[in-house]
Amino acid sequence: MALRIYNTLSRTKEEFSTIEPGKVRMYVCGPTVYADAHLGHAMSALVFDIARRYLEYKGYDVRYVMNFTDVDDKIINKANDLGVDAFVLAQQYIDGYKRNLESLNIKPATVNPRATEDMPQIIQMIQQLIENECAYIVDGDVYYSVEGDKDYGKLSGRSLETMNAGSRIQVDERKAHPMDFALWKSAKPGEPAWDSPWGPGRPGWHIECSAMNMVHLGEQIDIHGGGNDLIFPHHENEIAQTESITGKTFARYWMHNGMMGLKDEKMSKSIGNMVTIDQFLSQHPGDVMRLWVLNGSYRSPLTYNESVIEQTTQGYKRLLSAKKAALPGAKGLPEIEQLKLEEASEHARQAFIEAMDDDFNTSLAMAAIYELVKVINQARADGANAAQLEHAQTVFNELTGTLGLVLSEESSQGTSADAFIDLLVALRRNLRAEKNWKMSDKIRDELKVLGVILEDSKDGTTWSWEN
Repeated sequence: MALRIYNTLSRTKEEFSTIEPGKVRMYVCGPTVYADAHLGHAMSALVFDIARRYLEYKGYDVRYVMNFTDVDDKIINKANDLGVDAFVLAQQYIDGYKRNLESLNIKPATVNPRATEDMPQIIQMIQQLIENECAYIVDGDVYYSVEGDKDYGKLSGRSLETMNAGSRIQVDERKAHPMDFALWKSAKPGEPAWDSPWGPGRPGWHIECSAMNMVHLGEQIDIHGGGNDLIFPHHENEIAQTESITGKTFARYWMHNGMMGLKDEKMSKSIGNMVTIDQFLSQHPGDVMRLWVLNGSYRSPLTYNESVIEQTTQGYKRLLSAKKAALPGAKGLPEIEQLKLEEASEHARQAFIEAMDDDFNTSLAMAAIYELVKVINQARADGANAAQLEHAQTVFNELTGTLGLVLSEESSQGTSADAFIDLLVALRRNLRAEKNWKMSDKIRDELKVLGVILEDSKDGTTWSWEN
């Protein structure tokens, strides 16, 4: 089955094909850097990292662009409140966010453009829109005219009559239409500004991404991604601006992830109900955050609560169990059982690919991986030696690695108990040898309460975390 992606523009799953064979041009809207990044930012970054990794697994050469909005009202206001330079403040948060991405094993973007670095191209695009009579100047400000765009609203499915101003659109009586949006904002005291044909000022939010797309990916791209809160007005406006200049389809596929919630509210810096990435990583391995995202659908919302994180942590520990070595002195499986293990490994790989080809269905892909974990652990318990486990564990590492899971016990907060559990298992082995069934059963039952499952075989005992 060919890869199919849900396209927000068509509201259907479409077979994936690229502008240039074998190559993917992918742009994802990054954060506005005026505060520490929260789990909502992590969710979006992980969703598109997973998509990128799978595209690369399928053999595509992916040029991945994620921007930083480093000039914005919120950045300027916070810098003024703190009495610091706005650009210095933005850089601090960019550096922090990059450290977060590294901790979450998110691959670096091919390029991280910034609005402040592509200002000549932004000004050039605005000038083109004015020349094309798609924009107009008012007192040093420049606005895009939505009424002249017959396709405006095609991404969000809204008509001009029903639209409301978005969070970053300010109602201005000077505008020809209430939904006209700013391409250029004239300079105000205390704000950074750049020279332009219309006077000093700075760009509007939407034109920044259109320009950065044009500079770093060209007139047309394959995938444009971001949170579903960006569909309107941001992505709607990007389409309007870019296509008014090029006359071409801007992005073939529009991918949008669901929102991260906390107590039934969208996690947001502006609301203040957020858990930062740093806070989460101080208590959990990065793999737990990634696995939490993988266990759901990227288009659906995620709600943060301790119960879900605990369940995810147990699943993470179960994945770690598949990496354990063969039992000491393992005698090996009969040939027929070894063949079954290899067949199960190939079945897991195929099930994984089929799931991911269906709009990056990571929850179904994880189900295939967990089934492989079960098979590996059973084979180990039945006496499989290292050579017999090798193929299945190689497939396991291939699939989990494609999803970006590290699965390193050294990075796990929870595996510090492993050595103690191994000690208890060894003690129980001695008790069983002495036929002290009462005490050996007590250890087994107490470990089960803690979420540890023991599997006895003629060759010894293995343990794993309960899913």
